[in-house]
Amino acid sequence: MWIRGCVEWGGPEARGRRNRRRSFRPQSVSADGLLAFARMVQTPTTTFADFAAAMKPRIDSALAEYANPGPGCPPVLAEAIRYSLLAPGKRLRPLLTLAAAEACGGSIEAALPAACAVEMIHSYSLVHDDLPAMDDDDLRRGRPTSHKVFGEGMAILAGDALLTLAFETLACRTNSPETAARCCAELAVAAGASQLVGGQADDLAEEGKLPGVERIERRTVEEGLAHLESIHRRKTGAMLLVSLRLGAIVARADAEQTAALDAYGERLGLTFQIMDDLLDVGGSEQNMGKRVGKDAARGKLTFPGLLGVDESLRRARSLTDEAIAALAPLGSDVEVLEDLARYVVERNH
Repeated sequence: MWIRGCVEWGGPEARGRRNRRRSFRPQSVSADGLLAFARMVQTPTTTFADFAAAMKPRIDSALAEYANPGPGCPPVLAEAIRYSLLAPGKRLRPLLTLAAAEACGGSIEAALPAACAVEMIHSYSLVHDDLPAMDDDDLRRGRPTSHKVFGEGMAILAGDALLTLAFETLACRTNSPETAARCCAELAVAAGASQLVGGQADDLAEEGKLPGVERIERRTVEEGLAHLESIHRRKTGAMLLVSLRLGAIVARADAEQTAALDAYGERLGLTFQIMDDLLDVGGSEQNMGKRVGKDAARGKLTFPGLLGVDESLRRARSLTDEAIAALAPLGSDVEVLEDLARYVVERNH
């Protein structure tokens, strides 16, 4: 179990023993000792905030280490790569990878390359998503977007480099070739034409940005909701889900553990997108680190646009409850994942 303030979460003594109970022989304890123990057990020791505070420095340090292109990389390209990858962010996806690995009995150190690979794919997707031909955003993570700083051509190339760096990181830094191969295959599918990229393509079609593809102007609420969920299960949900799967693969999770994480991740992904849509309606640019209100201005298909704010929030809370319930087969070491699900539905950025 993760302990508050313990940066080396999952040290050598603890690895591989997450799901086993230890026998305990009571010793004589003073009254003061009993009082201290009572205070300790009444204080939550595992929250997502604690976990993130301990793990984000390790993630950021590893990202900085891995994002050092070799000789032959033009300095401006290296700068553009690091500008986007090392920008301040929630690091939600790599945190999911690390939390999933720990929940399945793995170690943080072994899962770090996979966690960083997921963040590289995410960063590449944001760089490309912000381009004028896509979502045309000029603010990301509270800073000018990559193409505003380096130009469109260099932003595209930086995204390309981040995409390939993710697979280089997995192939060269994962402990075993078999694990590296499985992780590469899972990540390639999640980031590919049928998932992340396919969802983005349908999103562009929905905005009328694909020549020769007609935008469907009229749908029933049920049809619109099914289409919207189809887009976001791929565009947003696939990368959240694969973040969990990579942690499970590194930890050598069994079929039951993997299925539990899949069920959790599917619900988490939809919740995340519903909240993103809601925050675009009622969030602040300062908190979000990007422009808000742009979805409605473009007539974009969104959850609050289809269902209204109240029903969207109700749906997000229901999905959160389902996500937490799905973790039951993993046993007791799921507090971080449970609290992370609550964070997603309660976040303001």
